[in-house]
Amino acid sequence: MFGLGFAAGGPAFFWSWPMVLAGQFLVALCFAEVAARYPLSGGVYQWSKYVGNSLLGFVTGWIYLACLVVTLAAVALALQSALPQIWSGFQIVATAHARGTAVNAVLLGCMLLAASTLINAFGVKLLATINNVGVISELVGVVVLILLLARHAVRPASAAVLPTLGRGTGSDYLGPFLAATALTASYVMYGFDTAGSLAEETQDPRRRAPRAILQALGAAGLSGLLVLLFTLRAAPDLRDPMLASADGGLPHVVKLVLGARLGRIFLCDVAFAIFVCTLAVHTGTVRVMFAMARDGKLPFSGAFAKVSRTTRIPVIPAVAVGACAILILVVNVRFPKIVELITAVAILWANLAYFLVVAAMLWQRLSGKTEARPDGFSLGRFGLAVNVLAMLWSAFMVVNVGSPRVAVYGDENRFAALRYTAALAAAGGIWFWLRRRLSWRKEAQHRIHRSTESTGLIR
Repeated sequence: MFGLGFAAGGPAFFWSWPMVLAGQFLVALCFAEVAARYPLSGGVYQWSKYVGNSLLGFVTGWIYLACLVVTLAAVALALQSALPQIWSGFQIVATAHARGTAVNAVLLGCMLLAASTLINAFGVKLLATINNVGVISELVGVVVLILLLARHAVRPASAAVLPTLGRGTGSDYLGPFLAATALTASYVMYGFDTAGSLAEETQDPRRRAPRAILQALGAAGLSGLLVLLFTLRAAPDLRDPMLASADGGLPHVVKLVLGARLGRIFLCDVAFAIFVCTLAVHTGTVRVMFAMARDGKLPFSGAFAKVSRTTRIPVIPAVAVGACAILILVVNVRFPKIVELITAVAILWANLAYFLVVAAMLWQRLSGKTEARPDGFSLGRFGLAVNVLAMLWSAFMVVNVGSPRVAVYGDENRFAALRYTAALAAAGGIWFWLRRRLSWRKEAQHRIHRSTESTGLIR
């Protein structure tokens, strides 16, 4: 997303990163507290259900489950930013126009999603092994990359992060800056809550889940900030049009500065990180689907709530999630700005779900019903202030990402995110109504059955 953020706001888009990190960390603190109180599989869905009520849990879970499926598709699309720059053979579809790039991104993404589905259906131990190797290789790669970029810096920090390159000055720059905020930093710094989604499969989850949530966001935020800073300092020419291109961006700078051979090595590490991230998002999505199905909140809940006796994981949800993500890519393959569209929709729905959780937490605090857990994470006397700020921040993120900007969605599809959100709400409302009707009908049938038994008509 570097190229898209740079295109929207120029080098000064750097400042969107610390702003988003600070705001999302407020949300992460709230999530760490609620994760210690309710260490259950499903994360956001479970938290909203227990701090709010069953209806809020369904609404939040419905939005967030859809968000995670779209996020899975968005992460898989990221392979397009790395593989073709490692080897031209990965550019299977010609790129004579933007649509060719989109089609190739979808093709690579579908391959990755198929592999992720197979691995997620195999078992947790294999997932854990791949995840641990991926995290270590990514952290080592990031640290080394930061050091190498710092060594090749050609300009001071002020000259790297202050220019807008014609995107606007003063108050005129607010629009481009907010557009950049809706892309790069917002894309990286959400999903930290999934660190608590496997709480029921974790030892000592009341302590480990909160710590994992904060560490996930902290590590991504700090390392990303330094990569962004030293990339801007090391870029040979900030006016290079490839910096503002989805096909160039940060990988382009890495290859220019470190040379093609060393640059490709780092891009291989990036591609592996994308693979591991896809697995992790897929795993978190399966747990949310399983948790909602276990409570009977989804269509075909009986099938989705089954756990394989062999692998000890819900296999049907793993396959369903992968198939839905592939379907999203295939349906939207016609859009030249498919990366921006799918990514922005995922960010919008994630922050909408976050808003509902922290708003419910605030209502619970003001009602005096917050449960203290001495054996877990707690915000103590700072809880109310952090909760209020987290709710305001999440509301800002929803409005900012959902705004129909041409820079984000393109002219033809600038209302696409709002249309998809309306469709998601309509589908959820219809299913909720049908589910209520079915439950009422079953309850009526049970009452008739009990009344006939009591009169001796049924023996």
